Amino acid sequence: MDTGITSKTPITLLGLGDMGTALAHSWLAAGHPLTVWNRTREKAEPLVRGGARAADTAAEAVASAAGPVVLCLLDDDSVGETLDGADLNGKDVVNLTTGTPAQAGRRARWVNERGARFLDGGIMAVPPMIGRPETGGYVFYSGDRELFDRHREALEVPAGAEFVGEDPGHAALHDIALLSAMTGMLAGITHAFALVSREKDLDLARFAGLLAEWLGAMAGSSQEMAAQLVSGDYTEGVTSNLAMMTAGNDALLATARDQGVDSRLLVPYMELMRHRVAQGHGDEGLAGLVSLLPAAH
Repeated sequence: MDTGITSKTPITLLGLGDMGTALAHSWLAAGHPLTVWNRTREKAEPLVRGGARAADTAAEAVASAAGPVVLCLLDDDSVGETLDGADLNGKDVVNLTTGTPAQAGRRARWVNERGARFLDGGIMAVPPMIGRPETGGYVFYSGDRELFDRHREALEVPAGAEFVGEDPGHAALHDIALLSAMTGMLAGITHAFALVSREKDLDLARFAGLLAEWLGAMAGSSQEMAAQLVSGDYTEGVTSNLAMMTAGNDALLATARDQGVDSRLLVPYMELMRHRVAQGHGDEGLAGLVSLLPAAH
């Protein structure tokens, strides 16, 4: 006889944007009792029809939480506004709202001062990837390790879960660092297509395949850079040094001019390379450029 009793961890979810809604559906599909709240009640109705309970206020949702309180909101200010007035004492707060490492640290202290435990998360996925492990999406978590271990099974339902440190800001730092690398890669892809897209007899689909294969092969250089940064020897294992690459940049810039393409996406990085060579480090790889990036105060 089905008694309706489940051993699955109950989840309280605050925020039903595209990502929050995807998270909600994944937990419902896995059989987790789910309480949801959203500023616009209408967004909760499809989930209620699927078995979720909708709270009238965020404070009510938090008060009734018997498991983690998960936030997936617009920004850190929204987190503060949503939890303002809620009794957090004894609660487990998991913040999946995109923010900075500094914001995560401040939010952790804010939550701890109110008697709650805190995990911050950085979602490395888009909504269609949630609840579909074959897509490779995952979430970075940092903060209270015991809290992560306690709820790990539930946290792994929407996407893979990777704990990256007890510093609450480390999940956001990993998230932002990977997104920053992606932004640089996309800048390079944009420049590459600008170079070739005006050639009418060039197969862009074939070029895209070559580009993806090349970038995949070059991604391995991140391991070389990490090893050099750890050892402090920026010449270790170098096959193409800065002096060689800087000389080659002239051909990249000349081709861009010939193709009528603005080089603004490449020039700042090339200037860093040229500056490092001028400092007498032409025999290094790219790791030495890291030392040129501390922000001016």
